[in-house]
Amino acid sequence: MRSRLSVWYGLAGLACGLNSGMVWAQQQCATALTFTPVSQPNRIEWSKFPAFSLPFPVVYGGPRLGDTQASPLKHGFSQLGQIADSEAARTTTAQRAAIYYGLAYGLNQPWEQIESPWNNDLTAYRAQWENWLIGVSGGQKNAAGQYVLPISRLVIDIERILETDTQILRIKTNSLVPQQYRNLSDAAFLVAYKQAIRNLYAEAARYIRQRSDLSNVSLSGYADTPILNNALNITTFSWTDWTTNLNRVNYLVKDSTESRVGGPYYEQLTTMAPSAYYYYDYPNPFARDYLPYLLFQIEVNRAWSDKPVIPFVGLRYHPSSSSYPGFIQPFMAEATAIFPIFSGAAGLWLWDDPTLENSRSDVYSAYEYFTHGLYRLSQFSDMFQGSYERVIEAPARDLMEKQLPVWRGIVKGNNILIAAHNPYAAEGQTTSLLVTYKNWQQRIQLTGREVYLCRFDMSVVTANEPTAPTVSVFPNPTSTSLTVSFGQLPTSPTRLTLVNTMGQNVGQWSVSTATSTLNVATLPAGAYILRITTDTGQQTHKVLLDR
Repeated sequence: MRSRLSVWYGLAGLACGLNSGMVWAQQQCATALTFTPVSQPNRIEWSKFPAFSLPFPVVYGGPRLGDTQASPLKHGFSQLGQIADSEAARTTTAQRAAIYYGLAYGLNQPWEQIESPWNNDLTAYRAQWENWLIGVSGGQKNAAGQYVLPISRLVIDIERILETDTQILRIKTNSLVPQQYRNLSDAAFLVAYKQAIRNLYAEAARYIRQRSDLSNVSLSGYADTPILNNALNITTFSWTDWTTNLNRVNYLVKDSTESRVGGPYYEQLTTMAPSAYYYYDYPNPFARDYLPYLLFQIEVNRAWSDKPVIPFVGLRYHPSSSSYPGFIQPFMAEATAIFPIFSGAAGLWLWDDPTLENSRSDVYSAYEYFTHGLYRLSQFSDMFQGSYERVIEAPARDLMEKQLPVWRGIVKGNNILIAAHNPYAAEGQTTSLLVTYKNWQQRIQLTGREVYLCRFDMSVVTANEPTAPTVSVFPNPTSTSLTVSFGQLPTSPTRLTLVNTMGQNVGQWSVSTATSTLNVATLPAGAYILRITTDTGQQTHKVLLDR
């Protein structure tokens, strides 16, 4: 039996958002697929999606689950974080990405033990980095003697830094810290630690750059961004404070004067890779902040850095969450695929803990909803190519504080692509949302937590467009007949069309009176869309047939 979610997605594609009122000719909504999410464990059914691509990088770092056909590359993803041996011949260097997890681990040094930058055996570390480069490159070098890495994107996952002054001062009395530093004042100790750890990070990145050819490889440090992935204090500070106060900036990516974003480590990085995982599941009230939380990480780091931002996103709740290792809600997965690009991300890296793939038996339907979000986005690929403008009406930080619906726009020529979602809505709640750009405006309606994605032609004058006629559709649910009442006979030719979840017309009627009664007794029970079409537009109503 088809799940309710699969029915919902089919209806959303037909209606371009249920209860959305009039759908004028200048509006084009993303067509949604009708699919039944996977229900068997340890499977992702890639074949249920058509082949499609996107004009920006999307790295697949999720479970492979036995796939050896590079299937994600055919369905929206541009690069694989891991490949099977048999996939080497079917993938190019441009389609491969890698994370180096062992850069700071495995040698039992102070850096690993207490996150200290002092008394580490750099000779041993360099030998370890060298061995990793040999393994990745297969020992192949270019004419300059640099290792040739068969990847186009590399993330060094270091995560050996004490983030706050309080954390740094806790190791001041540790015997692993040289006495000369323990004798410093607290203020001097903080300065010395920050400079030393920054240089240690920079040494690792510099070594990889010097010993390998990164001319065509993007280098990131995982979560090493101007603003760290704060979870609970986003609304503590104003948006102006977040984007102008250097006290908010991670000292790891400051220069030696601490007066700007920069420094020896930051300068080695090609892109910024903030992490934005989710901590709370519905109905926890904090769960509703999930989308503003994600978009904040992108928007605030773009404010400090002109380097491309490609966030890490995950479809499980964070390991510190009581919901871990459970998967996020379907609408969360779909919104996570769509919204980051609207807020300024240059791409996405979808990541999952690689140790879970072989140690658990999970149902991976969240991956299919994420892929479905990419598919919907791909229908507007032209909007993200060439020159375009982003419309961010209010920072995500402010939307979180006021618990407002999220909407973002992409403008290209006379077209504007709108993504909208209300993570704060209750199930079935209708949200009326006014979206604007310069002198153009449009009111849209969101049902519950649907993920809205529609394009409008702004060259069509909308100020004097007729309003939708008042229409009543009853009884609903119904079993035998459906009455459509207009209050008065429409002034222009009007057609009624009933559409099933497969997109098929199952009934069509012309309106000749103010009230029409439709015979639906022979139709199967289930959900349908009733389209009411005039010469000037269309409105839709969800109809349930109950037997």
